[in-house]
Amino acid sequence: MYAIIGASGHIGSRVADKLLNKGEKVRVIGRDVTRLQQYVNRGAEATVGDLRDTSFLTGAFKGAKAVFAMIPPNYGAPNFRAYQDVTGISIATAIGAAGVTRVVNLSSQGADLLRGTGPIVGLHDQEERLNALHGVHVLHLRPTYFMENLLANVPLIHEHGFAGSSVRGDLKFAMIATADIAERAAGHLLALDFTGTSIRDLLGQRDLSMKEAFTIIGRRIGISDLAYRQIPYDEFGEALVDMGMSRNMSRLFIEMSDALNRGLFAVNRPRNADTTTQTSIEMFADLFAEVYRGAAPRLAA
Repeated sequence: MYAIIGASGHIGSRVADKLLNKGEKVRVIGRDVTRLQQYVNRGAEATVGDLRDTSFLTGAFKGAKAVFAMIPPNYGAPNFRAYQDVTGISIATAIGAAGVTRVVNLSSQGADLLRGTGPIVGLHDQEERLNALHGVHVLHLRPTYFMENLLANVPLIHEHGFAGSSVRGDLKFAMIATADIAERAAGHLLALDFTGTSIRDLLGQRDLSMKEAFTIIGRRIGISDLAYRQIPYDEFGEALVDMGMSRNMSRLFIEMSDALNRGLFAVNRPRNADTTTQTSIEMFADLFAEVYRGAAPRLAA
């Protein structure tokens, strides 16, 4: 049996789906039983509770031959790093207490750095916690910038006719689709092909800049001259708060963007067949166009 954290999210949901498709027994872990029901309908077991409750989580991990571990985002947390620490400590403690021996952990590019990368620092700390567990084989997946992050531009394009964020428009860096991360995670869980503590970089199909990405997306959505603008940090930080992000999380997000702009992670990473994944920006642009078209009537209403 496999235990899956974040089964209602972009990556965990796909991991659970792939394991169920292979006929594996799956226990999905989350806070909302209704969002897990689709997996229960397919034979999965749902365990509902708070990841910060170590006793609950220990029970959820009992009997699992492997765990897919992650610290789910909580963008409204007033102190995001404190949330990461409490959740991460609970996950690591429960893995040890439950006797789990295999873990595939969702980390990030930049998790090798001790400071200056915003929320990624919390993933560095979580890697260290899991590495310290005795008798547990841990594989850390370090994917790069999610292509799905680009979807936050849908309202901006509809309302103002351009895309933008605090990331430089001309900076080439690695981007990846979350479906490709889930594919690799599920593959490693099924094969259990890792021992000790190890790391896998996941860098997407190729490096590209924001301007290049939105030029391709613009063509898909019928805006051949779609522009991308780098938004000043202060202005973009306020926009994130207006979108519902806590001010603390907004500050950390800007710190992460600044680290990316300075090339501290995801830039000029060594690429080979193992670190390269399938989904191109052209393929992702089809999904972006679908979301863009679906959002238009709601925005107009």
